[in-house]
Amino acid sequence: MNFFEKLTQRTTTSNSLLILGLDPNPEMMPQDQHTHQGQESLILALETWLKWVIEQTAELVCAYKPTLGFYEALGSEGLDLLLKVIQVIPDDIPIILDAKHGDINTSTVFAKTIFENWQVDAVTVSPYAGQDHIAPFLVYPDQGVFILCHTSNPGAVILQEYPTDEAPFYLQVIKEAKTWATPEQLFLEIGTTNLEVIKKVRYLAPERLLLMRSIWSKGNDIHEILKVSLNPMGQGVLIPIPQDFLKSKDLKEKVNNLNQDINKYRKSISQSLQNCELWSPNVCLLNSHPHQDLILQLYDIGCLLFGEYVQASGATFSYYIDLRKIISQPQLFHQVLNAYADILKTLNFERIAGIPYGSLPTATGLSLMLHHPMIYPRKEVKAHGTRRLIEGTFQSGEKVVVVDDILITGKSVKEGAEKLTSSGLIVEDIVVFIDHEQGVKDKLKEDGYNAYSVLTISEITETLYEAGRINEQQYKSFFKH
Repeated sequence: MNFFEKLTQRTTTSNSLLILGLDPNPEMMPQDQHTHQGQESLILALETWLKWVIEQTAELVCAYKPTLGFYEALGSEGLDLLLKVIQVIPDDIPIILDAKHGDINTSTVFAKTIFENWQVDAVTVSPYAGQDHIAPFLVYPDQGVFILCHTSNPGAVILQEYPTDEAPFYLQVIKEAKTWATPEQLFLEIGTTNLEVIKKVRYLAPERLLLMRSIWSKGNDIHEILKVSLNPMGQGVLIPIPQDFLKSKDLKEKVNNLNQDINKYRKSISQSLQNCELWSPNVCLLNSHPHQDLILQLYDIGCLLFGEYVQASGATFSYYIDLRKIISQPQLFHQVLNAYADILKTLNFERIAGIPYGSLPTATGLSLMLHHPMIYPRKEVKAHGTRRLIEGTFQSGEKVVVVDDILITGKSVKEGAEKLTSSGLIVEDIVVFIDHEQGVKDKLKEDGYNAYSVLTISEITETLYEAGRINEQQYKSFFKH
């Protein structure tokens, strides 16, 4: 079970979106526990107190979030205390280590330490060193990564609001981070009391889990925060328990009351969420496409361009789809391969054939993922060497599935399939990433091929329009062809 599945299960069983910071901060301890004298006594008092906090809240939270810095401040004894606290937390409750790690030189060893040795479920990291810094954490598919995209620290305004209020840097961080990993592995951390910031983040990343911070410092109304942060299912956000609750002997009662208030509000707005009052116009994603996040990422990295473009077929379209950028985005490419694989797993074949040249990286990735040998028909037969029509080894009579990127006229994929069949191979199925819906699937069917597509052009345009990525004029331009 990966982190996202564990968190989802825990959110359901506890009926809670609350997380609690388990920090050894003496200032948060109840007054009657301030009896320690010396470091050893302090560590023991903190351990006793944190265990009590866990006992009081374990039934009411969906995750715990120890802050590494508080434990490091206590020296080696503090790190020992952290490991003891981790051991006390029930196995079914996810642990998010709040580390804000930002050093690329230590990211690999740090990821190994916290995920393999300490067995935490997720970690918070700083994104400013880029994808190279985050990659060692994403190598662990069962763990989660929270990207710090906005902080409430006043001094951060000069950085995260740069260069303009309309296009602040923190939104660029989100756009970039969304290409690093799937919504099931990479999440966003937001520290703010500004509801407009939360709205912008949720608008840009409707599919991402949000870890909220610093929402209580100005006495914000929790209902208003929920209104702009919840997804259409009434989930998608983690709410921190106010730290001043920890000073109270009535901790369990306070947390329970807060949880009931949140759940009551979630229930009361369920109808308005279904009517998309949470979103601005054209952002109703309640009935979203299963590959919604994939579609939005393709747009955000520039795979969809507008203007007058001549296609390989000779036709002129008012848009152009350039899928070659995908191979430079490993996490996105992995999502694309998974989408192809979902279709291929339902088919019967012995080898995978890619159509040169655009789909060769895809065919290679699918071959590695599904453990099926790859071949491909040459676009042109060499006048030297072996002069092979088909590259790769195969036996006559083997069944081959053909993969291609875009289906517009079907000319290239049909020519490729014919080369394969002329070499004694059997081709029944063709799988493409995007179908332009020009009736080519029906034509291929007449020629004896079953054609499948991950996406259609109408599915892409509907999703982009509903998400506010394209305007009405751009939306209508898709249907002129």
